[in-house]
Amino acid sequence: MSHEELISELHELAHQLGVTIRYEKGDFEGGYCVLKDSRLLLVNKRLMPVRRASVLALAMREIGLENVFIKPAVRQYIEDEAARATQSTS
Repeated sequence: MSHEELISELHELAHQLGVTIRYEKGDFEGGYCVLKDSRLLLVNKRLMPVRRASVLALAMREIGLENVFIKPAVRQYIEDEAARATQSTS
């Protein structure tokens, strides 16, 4: 699955969960937050698709996906990105 397809799947997942995704310029990569009762996922619009997919995947994992159906390839990507993030902080 290409990074563009992963991004599309992650957008659909966010929509199902009631999370708004916004692309903004700034000195950040992105992440999940709650702003005035709105669930929001910010992503730096200047990121390349490979990094954009990673930021979305990590944020989706933070939201919690235990009770949501996700295509196996997308779930595997989310788990792989989480493991990679954990290794880089160790």
